[in-house]
Amino acid sequence: MSAPGKGTTDRSGGWNRGELLPLIAELQELMQGMHALEEGCAPYQSAIHPQWRGSVNNLLHYLAMRRRDIRPLQDKLALLGLSSLGRAEKHVLASIASVHKILLSIAGLPPTPPVELPVSFDAGRLLLEEHTERLLGPKPGQRRVRIMVTMPSEAGEDYLLVRELLDAGMDCMRINCAHDGPAVWERMIENLRRAKRELGKKCRILMDLGGPKLRTGTVESGNRVVKWRPRRDPFGRVLEPARIWLAPQGSADPPDEIADAMLSLPEKWLASLRTGDSVEFSDARGASRSLLIVGEAGPCRWAEAVKTAYVTTGTIFHRRRTGKSAKEDGRAGRVGEIIPRDPHILLKRGEMLVLTRAPIPGREAQRDARGKIIHPASIACTLPEVFDSIHPGERIWFDDGKIGGIVRTVTRDQVRVEITHARPQGEKLRGEKGINLPDTKLGLAAMTAQDEENLRFVVKHAHMVGMSFVQDVEDVYRLQRALKELGGEQCGIVLKIETRRGFEMLPDLLLAAMGSQNVGVMIARGDLAVECGYERLAEAQEEILWLCEAAHMPAIWATQVLETLAQSGLPSRAEITDAAMGERAECVMLNKGPHIIDAIRALDNILQRMEAHQNKKSHLLRQLRWWEQAHTHCRLPPTS
Repeated sequence: MSAPGKGTTDRSGGWNRGELLPLIAELQELMQGMHALEEGCAPYQSAIHPQWRGSVNNLLHYLAMRRRDIRPLQDKLALLGLSSLGRAEKHVLASIASVHKILLSIAGLPPTPPVELPVSFDAGRLLLEEHTERLLGPKPGQRRVRIMVTMPSEAGEDYLLVRELLDAGMDCMRINCAHDGPAVWERMIENLRRAKRELGKKCRILMDLGGPKLRTGTVESGNRVVKWRPRRDPFGRVLEPARIWLAPQGSADPPDEIADAMLSLPEKWLASLRTGDSVEFSDARGASRSLLIVGEAGPCRWAEAVKTAYVTTGTIFHRRRTGKSAKEDGRAGRVGEIIPRDPHILLKRGEMLVLTRAPIPGREAQRDARGKIIHPASIACTLPEVFDSIHPGERIWFDDGKIGGIVRTVTRDQVRVEITHARPQGEKLRGEKGINLPDTKLGLAAMTAQDEENLRFVVKHAHMVGMSFVQDVEDVYRLQRALKELGGEQCGIVLKIETRRGFEMLPDLLLAAMGSQNVGVMIARGDLAVECGYERLAEAQEEILWLCEAAHMPAIWATQVLETLAQSGLPSRAEITDAAMGERAECVMLNKGPHIIDAIRALDNILQRMEAHQNKKSHLLRQLRWWEQAHTHCRLPPTS
């Protein structure tokens, strides 16, 4: 290779020494920075579990390397045909020292004294495998990556479901402590133990603590109105009348068939209706409407309507028999209380929403006769103590990012939010929906009193505990202390990274967690996408994977993996690609769904295929026989 520029050539193979010396100096500077950070953190290393001694230094070296932009250095190393350090995570100092040694050699310079390596090339790989097996269990037979599955409530009653999950390829059972309770959890675990005995398979158990639940409060019932309308063709002709189910007041039994509307009426009056009778009434708009009784089902009746109607609580129905007017018939019934099926608040961009400290049911905005808002919509939140941390100008998201806004004013009892993100037609905000505050430093501990109580069960029955909402090193220390007090130090810890602050604090969280023997990280991509922004999610999950690999710590790829397949039975193209990306983690988590067995089998197949091509970030160049078969006209010589 000819040297770019002028200068004498030497043993550098075409590069002059003057061009190699800056690269050597930069690598030396990188190594000095690594040693400096390692020495600076030496006082804290006494708290590190012996299992992580080499790994903690490797993580510190990686952090030191990533403090600066080394892309120009990488380009120059690649031009020399050397490692560009792009896969150095598991053995950072070893990678740099190796390149440094080669550069000294081709520059004709004497070697420097050997560098003491905390982790060699082989040791980095072996440490990650060892830590993964200790936390997540033995490597499955045909693949490296484990499959974790979230349990539905049915898993506590349906043994065959648990057996099918295990047989399909589940390696880790996840139980969400935010749902069900100890009795159901215990039955889930007993079903798993039975299935393991019968199938001769292994499976670890992760139990997620719920953490503080920052959600919207309840929403008041709102307009108590039922609407129905017949199906019409493009010319307005009735193709199919609306079907209405009439039931006695107090009856909770729904119809077996699909109804367009359901109403409750006095039992005695309803019993007087016969097939062929007509029921006349004035609807909520004052329009004259009628129903035709078309069937009887015990105390209930089926009716049909050929016109759209709006019916409210207290609407009076008049029975009319053939040959008589409704007035002459004299029989009348009053519609009972109507409970809205979907209480919600409709929010549009530019409108205001008031969050209340008091647990007042949420309500729609109140408008004047011209439609102008005179009182904005309001809703409570389940953790009013966050009001003390929120400041004007901070972002707020609701319901997994479907609705977004900016905090405009904050008082002791209220937070006024301007809605800035919603579809043009508006978005419905319901009760019990998540609230994310990515810009707010919340003074909330990751463990609640309920979590501490649930931890007693976890220590007795599970291999791992998942810590939700972890944001600060004190959260990690508190969990470690609680486990020690319960005699559960052997229980693995999984840090769920689901907030922006948790992501930003990840290096500190990893170092704190290394005080325990078994530790892993779950990339909770749903909340993380809302907190960091969807456009930055891909970057964030990559950075988490890099840091975990540098710490030789297993990572769990979670949230919405093959979600469409698990829910509907048919995957999208995008989620197949996403599942394939999960190969770079040590475990992939699936959520529950009607087609979860199909999702497990598909993921098992995808992971096995991808592991033949790639291991973490390293491409495996196996023989591509399909190319030879598809291009026989090239007359390639046969491979041996």
